[in-house]
Amino acid sequence: MMILGENVNTLKVIDSSLRLIVIPLSIASLWLTLTNHQENDMYGRLEFSNLKGLKFFASISAISAGYALITVVSSWVKNLMNKAWIFFVCDQVVAYLMVACVGSIGDIVYLVYKGNQKVTWSEACSSYGRFCGRLNLTLVLHFIALFCFVALSMISSFRVFTRFEPPRSSKEVDDETT
Repeated sequence: MMILGENVNTLKVIDSSLRLIVIPLSIASLWLTLTNHQENDMYGRLEFSNLKGLKFFASISAISAGYALITVVSSWVKNLMNKAWIFFVCDQVVAYLMVACVGSIGDIVYLVYKGNQKVTWSEACSSYGRFCGRLNLTLVLHFIALFCFVALSMISSFRVFTRFEPPRSSKEVDDETT
């Protein structure tokens, strides 16, 4: 019985550590996005507010940092920790939002580096190199935070689904009825 208690405490420490890691990663991603701008004499100013995908990204980064902070604090409050379903659902939602952000910012990074000649969108990184470099760093930080949330989703699902008995096969059910 003591081994189970030790595993639960270890899982709680891992959970809290991952949530604590997500906070500075999300805040750094948010800060890099919000402060990312570059001026070019020929093309003008490029900043995050010019791209809707970066606005979405900034919103989700703020949500993930705030959610991680709230959950790390509430995970140590005994009454709230018993609400494993709440953590499970919220962890899943935030993880999926972060996946959507990776798609959004990944598309933006691709377009600023490669462009799309069919729709007359030329690559921008030759003119806005610092902007593109910061965008890459933002993507890397967000990927790390996303992997933390994927792990958190697995931990929260483990917490929820280990409370139930595993499903029985139809043979086991037939044996009980005879």
